[in-house]
Amino acid sequence: MAAQGAAAHWQPGGRAGMAALLARDWDLLIIGGGITGAGILLEASRRGLKALLVEQRDFAWGTSSRSSKLVHGGLRYLKEGKFALTRESVHERESLLGEAAGLVEPQSFAFGHYAGRKPGRRTFLAGLAIYDHMAGQRARHYYPRDEFLAMAPNIGSEGLLGGMCYTDAKTDDARLVLRVLQEAQVLGGVAVNYLSVQSLLRSGGGATQGGNAGAQGRVCGARLRDEDGGAQHEVRARVVISATGAWADALRAQTAAPDGAARRLRPLRGSHLVFPAWRLPLAQAVSLMHPGDGRPVFAFPWEGVTLAGTTDVDHREDMNFEAAITRSETGYLMAALRSQFPQLDLHESDIIATYAGVRPVIDSGQADPSKETREHALWMEDGLLTVTGGKLTTFRVIALDALRQAAAMLPGWQADFSAQPIFAPPPALKHCHHLPAGQAKRLQGRYGAHAQALLDCAQAGELELIPGTASIWAQLRWAARHESVQRLDDLLLRRLRIGLQLQGGGAGILPRVRAICQHELGWSDERWDAEQAAYLALWKTHYSLPA
Repeated sequence: MAAQGAAAHWQPGGRAGMAALLARDWDLLIIGGGITGAGILLEASRRGLKALLVEQRDFAWGTSSRSSKLVHGGLRYLKEGKFALTRESVHERESLLGEAAGLVEPQSFAFGHYAGRKPGRRTFLAGLAIYDHMAGQRARHYYPRDEFLAMAPNIGSEGLLGGMCYTDAKTDDARLVLRVLQEAQVLGGVAVNYLSVQSLLRSGGGATQGGNAGAQGRVCGARLRDEDGGAQHEVRARVVISATGAWADALRAQTAAPDGAARRLRPLRGSHLVFPAWRLPLAQAVSLMHPGDGRPVFAFPWEGVTLAGTTDVDHREDMNFEAAITRSETGYLMAALRSQFPQLDLHESDIIATYAGVRPVIDSGQADPSKETREHALWMEDGLLTVTGGKLTTFRVIALDALRQAAAMLPGWQADFSAQPIFAPPPALKHCHHLPAGQAKRLQGRYGAHAQALLDCAQAGELELIPGTASIWAQLRWAARHESVQRLDDLLLRRLRIGLQLQGGGAGILPRVRAICQHELGWSDERWDAEQAAYLALWKTHYSLPA
């Protein structure tokens, strides 16, 4: 291994030993490389299970890199009377703030109190008092008009009586997934991207595909295809867990359960706009109720840019393709921003990027998508344990629930399911005085025990910030060398977030990205040119404004 704790198969060329790796005996096969699967891998590995995670695309490719980037307690769930869900989320938020400083950070929110608008001051402050109590905190929340305008200077002032402020948290969602996977690998877990499930295997020796329920025996593994070369592999495990999120119904359809093919999920699309920080300058997040339908919308500073979101609409497109914002969603979000920030005169031409994710929401038949529950669910069907729904914030809770359910199929395995610290404290960094302000804490939060090795691999000029972002050039070299980058969009959209932070997806800096990463990745000139063309085409169709 080139770096302590780094999995050999995450390095360029490491997939050569894939067959031997996959042929091992496994306790758990986890399908899905988002935050839910990553959390299960970590908690299983911590408790001594031999666990393998496979992802058909890249880690965090789906919902877990396209979320609203918020680690929140679910303030709006209080209005729905879901106190247990809120308490659980608040507790997990506080744990992440303490254990992943530099990756999960506090974010203050401001909510204007306007005459005649809901929710009213009394209702909002009552909810915040409960919120504080759950977190063991107490803070001032209401500010009169002039004081509130000083805190949120660009909001509309007509009818403004004052405003409320409260604190939640934010993160880089894709890096959170990578950090969880890194911790899992240190504990013996294995995670492989670009391995897709072709069919489920059964204890009777058969396979199911496309709803074939004729095979005998329960699910005990999967036939996989390596998307980087096409090799086929069979993996067997004592327990198979589907953590495929919004894609879970497709895998469930392969079981022989009587209702195995019945749809249980309602995929909901949430889309976002990204602005340069100078064009939508915010000292803190601003929450508002959309002037058209009263749904909550927000804008907040993130990674050197400003995010605005989110929509909540039924996603009826083919789930095999990436989600993208629509023209109507763009107009919806712009209407909210123009209403809340009238003096900024925002236009679509100010938008530097967009992104859309599909939420795995349990279908309860609500007419309004926003009223569907965000709680997670587990189903055992024909030996396949499906875990879906839930929130980014509560991934540890979801993982432990999954392992409790799996324990019945793991005779002889006994474990303590009490919550343990998610992340090991990162060691202090040496010789970091050349870093830009705040970078030491930031790198420790994102890379944990590997932060020092990342700094050590930096070459001349690579400790400087990438202009327009909050990242340094050395992160590109580290990702190319140690983080299982198989496509250029893995690097620019998930290992770093350049594709969301820079005009044109970062096209202007691609020559330097190439100079740093091409040799590390072992790509020929032809391969790099093809990857660059594919990345820019993807960015134009899925991360820019819709035509």
